[in-house]
Amino acid sequence: MSNQYGFEGRVALVTGGGSGIGAATAERLRAGGADVHVFDLANGDDVRDSAQLNAAVAKLPRLDVLVCAAGVGGESLHAEDVTDEEWQNVHAINLNGVFYANRAAIPKMKENGYGRIVNVASIAGKEGNPMAGAYSSSKAAVIGITKSVGKDVAGSGILVNCIAPAVIRTPMLGGLSDEHLEYMTSRIPLARVGEPSEVAALICWLASEEMSFSTGACFDISGGRATY
Repeated sequence: MSNQYGFEGRVALVTGGGSGIGAATAERLRAGGADVHVFDLANGDDVRDSAQLNAAVAKLPRLDVLVCAAGVGGESLHAEDVTDEEWQNVHAINLNGVFYANRAAIPKMKENGYGRIVNVASIAGKEGNPMAGAYSSSKAAVIGITKSVGKDVAGSGILVNCIAPAVIRTPMLGGLSDEHLEYMTSRIPLARVGEPSEVAALICWLASEEMSFSTGACFDISGGRATY
């Protein structure tokens, strides 16, 4: 694995680190020397529960890197077919979970005057995908939270950024209809889905000391789909 960033002595927490983008990021952070802790539903961890996130952060000796990769795609539904439960569940995981994790991490990072937070949004949060109202709006909100929190903590040594991937080869694709997947892939000029390892490379740069003059920003990794 090339272009390793030095994470020796750093402690990282990755939500959704059991699969997909989160797992690839955790692997790359470990390869760079980080002490990586994974917060994942497969281990009984739930980002919808702020108390669980607070407890997970409190147990760490320090916290230098937070990557919020936990998320769900939701069902492929036209707006009139989205139930209250579907709407609330997607936002509870994709939006509330990111905010709760950021909120829990900041005091811990302030203790040492250093931190890197990377939130995983989506190109859907910029453009809005059809049949994905809950997902698109939740990811747009992640971009908004990132911009707000990045400004909130500016000058503290903590930098907060997010990424906006297009469709990536993760287990989340299993819940999408063929129509939904075809729509997303057809809009990518590179004409393929991205790989988790490609996204992890960008996340790890944003999580490194090498990245020192950006906060509250959204970085695209979309195979050319993003237009702004």
